[in-house]
Amino acid sequence: MKIIFFGAPDFAAASLRSLLSSDKHTVCAVVSQPDRPKGRSGKPVPTPVSQMAEDAGIITLKPDNVKDAEPIALLRQFNADIFVVAAYGQFLNKTLLTMPRFGAVNVHASLLPKYRGASPVQMAIVNGEEKTGITIMQMDKGMDTGDILHAEEIPIAGDDTYHTLLDKLAVLGGKALLNAIDKINRGIAIPHPQDNAAATYAPLLTKDMGVIDFNAPPYKIYSLVRGFNPWPGTTAEIYGETFKIWHVQPTDLIHGEQVGTIIPCDNKLQICCGNNGVLDILELQAHGGKRLTAAEFLRGRR
Repeated sequence: MKIIFFGAPDFAAASLRSLLSSDKHTVCAVVSQPDRPKGRSGKPVPTPVSQMAEDAGIITLKPDNVKDAEPIALLRQFNADIFVVAAYGQFLNKTLLTMPRFGAVNVHASLLPKYRGASPVQMAIVNGEEKTGITIMQMDKGMDTGDILHAEEIPIAGDDTYHTLLDKLAVLGGKALLNAIDKINRGIAIPHPQDNAAATYAPLLTKDMGVIDFNAPPYKIYSLVRGFNPWPGTTAEIYGETFKIWHVQPTDLIHGEQVGTIIPCDNKLQICCGNNGVLDILELQAHGGKRLTAAEFLRGRR
C-alpha cells in the first residue's frame, strides 16, 4: 500500500521504521512538526521522524497547520491508500481523514477505551495498572474514539518508568501497526466499536501535577514518581527546600509519626507517609544542583 505517515517523536519513529523495513508497503511521504530550536545553540532541529524520513530520501512536509489548504492540496497529489498517524501532535480534520481510500489509522499507546488522550503511558503507571499495550484504531473526528482494528498488550514491570515503558511500547507499536496494515490490505480487518461507557482519559500533563503529597500511601507516591519520570517530573519539599525526586521505594516499615516526618537513618532518607507507611527517597536533586543518591545528599546535611 501507498502510505503517508504522520508523526514526530521517537515513539512515532519506531512505527515509521517498521513501515520502511517492510517490502509490502511504500511510504510515499512523511508529515511531521516544523523544526524547533533546541539546546543552548538555539539551532532548529528536525523531529526524530523528520530526520529518519530525510535520511531515507522520503519527501517530508512540516506544516504549521496540516489543515491549511496548501498542505491538503499537496497530500492529495500523492493519492495514498492510507494515512498512518503516531504521536503527530495535530488533529486531522474530516477532509484529511477521508482522503485515502482506507482512511487514517492511529497508533495509540494504551488498551483503548482506557486512557484516551495525551498521557496514556504516564497515567497507566501512575494509576498502578498491571498491563497496557498498543491499539491500532480507525481514526474519526473524536479524541481516540475510533473503531479498534488491532490491539496487543504487555505487562507493566514493577520498576518501569515512563521512559522505559514508552520504549517498550514504541517497539510493540511498530509490530502492531504492520499486523493491522496487513489485515487492512488483505480485506480481513474487522473494526470493533469502543465501549464508550468504559472509557477513561489521560489528560495533558503539567508540572504541578507532579508535586508529591506525603499524605498519600507510599505505593501511590512510588507510582507517581515512576510515571512522571523523566517528564513532567515529581517534586517534594524536604528540609524546607524543594527537590526534584528521581527515585523512591516503598518500605515495609510502619510509623506513628506525623506525615512528612523525616526518620533519622544512616545513608537513607525516609519519610513518613499516609496509611502509616514509610517511603525511601533514593535519588533527588536540588534546584540548580546535581542528581544525588540519598547517601550523597545526607553527607552534606548531617
